[in-house]
Amino acid sequence: MSQSVSPRRTALDALHRSLGATMTDFAGWDMPLRYGSERDEHNAVRTAAGLFDLSHMGEITVTGVQAADLLDHALVGNMGSIKPGRARYTMICREDGGILDDLIVYRLEADTYMVVANASNAQTVLDALAERAAGFDAEVRDDREAYALLAVQGPHSPAILKSVTDADLDGLKYYAGLPGTVAGAPALIARTGYTGEDGFELFLAPEHAEQVWLALTEAGQEYGLVPAGLSCRDTLRLEAGMPLYGHELSTALTPFDAGLGRVVKFEKTGDFVGRGPLAEAAERAEKNPPRKLVGLIAEGRRVPRAGMAVVADGEVIGEVTSGAPSPTLGKPIAMAYVDAAHAEPGSKGVGVDIRGTHEPYEVVALPFYQRQK
Repeated sequence: MSQSVSPRRTALDALHRSLGATMTDFAGWDMPLRYGSERDEHNAVRTAAGLFDLSHMGEITVTGVQAADLLDHALVGNMGSIKPGRARYTMICREDGGILDDLIVYRLEADTYMVVANASNAQTVLDALAERAAGFDAEVRDDREAYALLAVQGPHSPAILKSVTDADLDGLKYYAGLPGTVAGAPALIARTGYTGEDGFELFLAPEHAEQVWLALTEAGQEYGLVPAGLSCRDTLRLEAGMPLYGHELSTALTPFDAGLGRVVKFEKTGDFVGRGPLAEAAERAEKNPPRKLVGLIAEGRRVPRAGMAVVADGEVIGEVTSGAPSPTLGKPIAMAYVDAAHAEPGSKGVGVDIRGTHEPYEVVALPFYQRQK
């Protein structure tokens, strides 16, 4: 009889429990799903601010004189062109072009990068990078234990963070990071997030996580900051049209299938893993796209879920990848891959098969929600 493996716990585990969090096993980690009402947490991030523990994400450091060359070979993006202090969204693909994971890569110094992978794929990404490092003068290091990751997201997040750091947040652009001190703790402060709002992600040593969380909580009281769990993180990213690995992204899809072909940089020098099949996928997507990722907004109240069939004229034309009630729109929404013939916004007669009933849905362009800048 095989022994079950206990989920890993973040440095803030006891704190989450003291706040009454509902915990859930996510990618082998015990994580807070919600603290109270996920709708209230969602709305707080949209109108004020939310504080997240994202310590389950996987940090991998790549260093050495050929660190940029290794990443240009291993990933689909142009990593050598990232300036130190900046970050880039990219993907790592298999030889056949299938997506292994989507990543954010931070260039910390000329010869040092931090690759941030999804929790469910961190080991896969680490193994792939280590394998692809053969022949390069670069080191791939598993730094998952070295970091806790907190995120403060929402329109009031700059004001809240400013009160506990001396870092120049006004000069910090979107998708950039700078070293600084937050509530007395050294941190990498990055202007990134997964909510569709302005916000920051703070990479710091696990032993400093609690003091920083408590300082942000105190600083955020006057701004309406609330602790926020994975449940509202999912509805926030869904409204913002952001893909989630295992839903909108998988090894069965190339970046072009997912409508994210822009992350593949064929113009970079040297070969990269998956180049040939990805070039073919790019041509297919241009000439005869298979299915396209679209948004669906319900006309009724029934909530679509991943895996449900999208239908038109009695035929299956696609599949829901993510679905949930949208607190911002006040209606159920979904992302789905549908046949190109039905992918245009406003396409008529499209529905979702919810337990045998074809519920009517409106096809819309993504994202569902975009913040006013």
